[in-house]
Amino acid sequence: MIRLGLLGCAEIARRRVLPAVSRTAGITIRAVAARDPAIARSVAAAWGAQAVEDYRALLARPDIDAVYLPLPAALHGRWIRAALLAGKHVLAEKPLTTSLEETEELVSLARSSGLVLQENYMFLQHGQHRAVRRLLADGAVGQPRSLSAAFTIPPRPPGDIRYRADLGGGALFDVGGYPVRAAQLLLGAPLEVVGAALRHDRALGVDIGGSVLLSGPGGVTAQLVFGMDHFYTSRYEVLGSSGRLRLDHAFTPPADHAPTVRLTRADGAEELALEPEDQCAGAVAAFAAAVRERARPDEAIVRQAALIDEIRRSAGPQRR
Repeated sequence: MIRLGLLGCAEIARRRVLPAVSRTAGITIRAVAARDPAIARSVAAAWGAQAVEDYRALLARPDIDAVYLPLPAALHGRWIRAALLAGKHVLAEKPLTTSLEETEELVSLARSSGLVLQENYMFLQHGQHRAVRRLLADGAVGQPRSLSAAFTIPPRPPGDIRYRADLGGGALFDVGGYPVRAAQLLLGAPLEVVGAALRHDRALGVDIGGSVLLSGPGGVTAQLVFGMDHFYTSRYEVLGSSGRLRLDHAFTPPADHAPTVRLTRADGAEELALEPEDQCAGAVAAFAAAVRERARPDEAIVRQAALIDEIRRSAGPQRR
């Protein structure tokens, strides 16, 4: 049994991850720490765990094997490092950190320590993307020529941490990473940033949307759009030499959503119906399996950080 500690009681932990842990064999929540002791006690009581006075006290416990870390992005580096140095495996919400240098350092530390370090892009664990990759490998659209992907959400409530630059907020870190990671998944490496634009809200001090053009192996391109003052959109499309593939609800599908992959070719169109999956439960199960197998951190974590860093530099000075 993998004994899990929770560092921070963010909404995603309470609403999605802890319920998934409770449904996953071989892993259990053992202890909870939060800035507010009352919240830690409430969450711990709800899931049969123990409340701990602070993060360092939780990391010092010998009965904790791994931690889940849903803290604001700017705090990830400090507490991932502390957890690894305490000998704990780590599942951290995306982005792993807000800098390429820190991401490289932490991935290296995890490898040298023989510890698991995973960046929690949950959509990667959904079977709809495995189905898409099989179709592409089988030549369903011929030779891929371009990928277009979009992940946009409506504005958040005032005071949301996504609007706080000091906590690592902004659209690129929050929603932009999804289409970037999808491009890695579907097009492979290496990917390069050809151009990027970020739209900033100077009053908030963060970017609230943007677009990116990537170039990949064989000259394939990816056009990515993201933002957090938009109509909700979550999709990608691959245009190939002999067909087109489209997937909606690509990044945050509900557990009961039955995916449909849409293929269009010269001989007509078809829809491939897939079974619903709970990608959050899949992410927890994948982390537990990685801990049991002592899996090394995925190289894609560092490539992701490098692409995000390059996008920020390519976009240039802040613009409203």
